[in-house]
Amino acid sequence: MTAVGRRRIGPREFDFSRQVAVMAIVNRTPDSFYDRGATFELDRAVAAAHAALDEGADWVDIGGAKFAPGPPVPIDEEADRVVPVVAALAGTAAVVSVDTFQPEVARRAIDAGAHVINDTTGIHDPAMADVVADSDATIVITHSLAAPRTPHPAPTYGDVVAEVSTFLRERIDLALAHGVPPERIVIDPGHDLNKNTRHSLELTRRLDEIASIGPPLLVALSNKDFVGESLGRRDRRDRLAGSLAAAVYCIGRGARIVRVHNVRETVDAVRMVEAIEGWREPAFLEHNMPGGAA
Repeated sequence: MTAVGRRRIGPREFDFSRQVAVMAIVNRTPDSFYDRGATFELDRAVAAAHAALDEGADWVDIGGAKFAPGPPVPIDEEADRVVPVVAALAGTAAVVSVDTFQPEVARRAIDAGAHVINDTTGIHDPAMADVVADSDATIVITHSLAAPRTPHPAPTYGDVVAEVSTFLRERIDLALAHGVPPERIVIDPGHDLNKNTRHSLELTRRLDEIASIGPPLLVALSNKDFVGESLGRRDRRDRLAGSLAAAVYCIGRGARIVRVHNVRETVDAVRMVEAIEGWREPAFLEHNMPGGAA
């Protein structure tokens, strides 16, 4: 497995050889995958972002249009959803990203202070690479097959890991060709995005092959359908244990950024992995210590 070292992303420096970043999800969409619009209103979205930071998140990812098929969200409307949240998080010292595949939305978000563009279509529009290259922002390149907001029923792969790896390498090359520096690229294999549960499980099992591509590896596993189907038709609100297990497994195979809904629980799981690995010291020492509890 390729060890990724220090990276500066926005205001934060991460040592990904011994550190895992927790990315909190905040969606300003009326039909979001998990919360079904609970943070659609601006004040609720901003409050949710601050709550995530209070719970230990390193990073907040703001979405204004979900990946799933549906009618297009006008660019101005999407920007109006995400840009005010970006602006409200200025000065928090957290990494702020915007989940968008629209270059113009990305440009406005970066102008408002976003540090990362999370493109779940893997630079479907090459203009996205130009926007990022003309800024100091980082880009997350995610594997998916469908054109934005369109269905891709019954996806098939000969070898899902090999095909995802090839896609990511090609899109990295595209980003580099458009002037994005390699130190500002993150990759995501896109669990469940145009993939069935068997595909997502195979990606998880062989995640070290994706990590070996080189850039920091992000995984977005939280409460996804492959977790629910693996455990037995679990509702989205009943997938936390499976999501945490998948996140811990992925960290062991090279993931260094985890995108999540349940921040406090994930932060605890991630910090415990770091402590077990010897990457961080315990928060305090008392048990069986001189003068401590027996």
